[in-house]
Amino acid sequence: MNLAKEALQFLRTTQNGVLSTFSAKFPGYPFGSVTPFVLNHAGEPVILISTIAEHTKNIMANPKVSLLIFSGDDDLQANARLTIIGEAVKIDKEDANLRARYLRYFPQAADYFDMHDFHFYRIEIAQVRYIAGFGKMGWVAGNALDSASAATKPESRLAEHESAIIDHMNADHVASLIAYCKHFHGINAIHAQMLGIDSDGFDAKVEADYQQKILRFNFEQPVHDAQSARVALVAMSKVAKA
Repeated sequence: MNLAKEALQFLRTTQNGVLSTFSAKFPGYPFGSVTPFVLNHAGEPVILISTIAEHTKNIMANPKVSLLIFSGDDDLQANARLTIIGEAVKIDKEDANLRARYLRYFPQAADYFDMHDFHFYRIEIAQVRYIAGFGKMGWVAGNALDSASAATKPESRLAEHESAIIDHMNADHVASLIAYCKHFHGINAIHAQMLGIDSDGFDAKVEADYQQKILRFNFEQPVHDAQSARVALVAMSKVAKA
């Protein structure tokens, strides 16, 4: 697997990071703040932020940002981490598909959409610094990350089908989701709920051992629409239940 594809797979496993902007209040100094995010179907981080927040004021003055993402906190220098540099661009908060996707991951943010001062920003990725572990690291251009995502292909229509696919899986195929947890992650879940599906795989919120966590499941081959997603999910179900 090339570094760009591995970096994208790592990015897809995360929903929180440290956003750094250029301070408008103290020119020349960086300003870091924690922020939740979801990825759109092009693999770009999307954040929901208020105009009164310090980092939003900074973005309005200078849209160049970085986003640091890391896994685990037991040994930060040994674990994988990724830094995105790019520009934050304000986008439509009323995009129904993106709004539904964001709220599946962060349902507590529902009230923010009724507030006029909250808006979506997506980060247009210029470069990525990915450190997979000791001795395996490098810079990846934003367009290389795009090329690693099947969602950039013209025939990809997954975004418009995502909510319907998820509703169907959560209504009719919870047993399959639980089987995926056992087979692919070795976790005995008592409940599982699909949150998001993209060209490379899907995320599920899982309840096991009195805890909730989000698990990532990767497809063997990229999917582009509802039919190819169905084929991939059925194949995974057959393997998991064999």
